[in-house]
Amino acid sequence: MKELTILSRNEVGTLAAIAEALGGVGVNIEAISAYEENNKAVFRLVTNDVTTAKKTLSKIPDLRINESDIIVLKMQNRPGELGKITRKLANRGVNIESIYIVTKAHDYTEVALKPGTTEDFVKARDVLGLK
Repeated sequence: MKELTILSRNEVGTLAAIAEALGGVGVNIEAISAYEENNKAVFRLVTNDVTTAKKTLSKIPDLRINESDIIVLKMQNRPGELGKITRKLANRGVNIESIYIVTKAHDYTEVALKPGTTEDFVKARDVLGLK
């Protein structure tokens, strides 16, 4: 799965402009994380159409857009599950750049996990038993 990381000036209305632009072309935001870092706004988006999203957002001035691979992991929705998974990754030396919830249901949670490097991505897939 792909994630778009968007960097911009931290100004009122930036998120509204992003959300309106994507909605205007029929792109659905399936997961989002937003925060401020060093006076910049950072948005991490998972959408139903990364190609259209990237093309649309590239038309908004002063946005820097990066596309990267993420791992979406489905796990049981109970205390300690995230700890077990992240301990396995840590024991193999996998650095996690970001993690956030994509879907939450009564019995399961899906998280988007972005390892820090390409090597970490490969190791994470191996540790998690993903092909």
